[in-house]
Amino acid sequence: MPKNCTFGIINCKALSILKIAGVSKRYADHVALQDVNFEIPAGSIFGLLGPNGAGKTSLIRIITQITGADSGEVYFRNEKLKPDHIKYIGYLPEERGLYKKMKVGEQLLYLAQLKGLSKSDATQKIKSWIHKLDIASWMNKNVEELSKGMQQKVQFVATVMHEPELIILDEPFSGFDPINANIIKDEILELREKGSTIIFSTHRMESVEELCDYIALINRSRKVLDGSVQDIKDIYKTDTYLVEGKGRLLVLSPDFEVLEQTENHGLFRASIKLLNNTKPNDLLRYLIPTVEIHSFREKIPSINDIFIQKVNENTHA
Repeated sequence: MPKNCTFGIINCKALSILKIAGVSKRYADHVALQDVNFEIPAGSIFGLLGPNGAGKTSLIRIITQITGADSGEVYFRNEKLKPDHIKYIGYLPEERGLYKKMKVGEQLLYLAQLKGLSKSDATQKIKSWIHKLDIASWMNKNVEELSKGMQQKVQFVATVMHEPELIILDEPFSGFDPINANIIKDEILELREKGSTIIFSTHRMESVEELCDYIALINRSRKVLDGSVQDIKDIYKTDTYLVEGKGRLLVLSPDFEVLEQTENHGLFRASIKLLNNTKPNDLLRYLIPTVEIHSFREKIPSINDIFIQKVNENTHA
């Protein structure tokens, strides 16, 4: 839960900062978005997911007012999206958006002033960020001298230094090694704690598991799934349990189905599905008299598993 709430409310997540209402977009004969609807709770990290060409970038371009929707509306803080709202939004595109021949320090100052910061405020915020991300030694270098990952760090600073209420990050970990990826993850979490809302578009499902509170999945121009990560994972559970232990596992009851099983040197590992409304304790009572249980846990589907399942369902529908 964010420590500081925007809009003067006690629970940021009780309010939607962004509402996508029936948004459609077409480019010539290509339908990019078709009647897309969802809301993004304030103070959350929201994963915008989908395969390449699904429509994610088209939606981001509408939110950032680079282009407009053919139909439907976008609401920011319960108002129809308008040009004035752009100052409350920070956008980190997947492609580089920096001036290659310009020095890093000069560029950050220029971009901060474009976002409405005074020169003194911009200088102070830049100084704070370059020390946080350990990039002070690059300030007099041209952008073209930096690696892809280092350019991404600079662009991240440019995106967030004016403290936007809504931050859109499109593949923010592109080009980063694991150490720098973790640094940026920590900064994203801190931004949420301070009250910012983050839209996080990525193909890295492990990052979604770690960071996101809510997700929406877009496939073939349509939204096919949205909600809190926990609720979605609960919906897609299959009453399947992973059991590890010692002994010879033999399941003959019609109340349980062994989906997978391996044995090695007297040890077993099995995936067992509950049938006929049986409960986990029923399975334990069945197994304990015949084998020694070392581990027993529910098999929770990953966001990656759910992503693949929904995309496949939607593709073959």
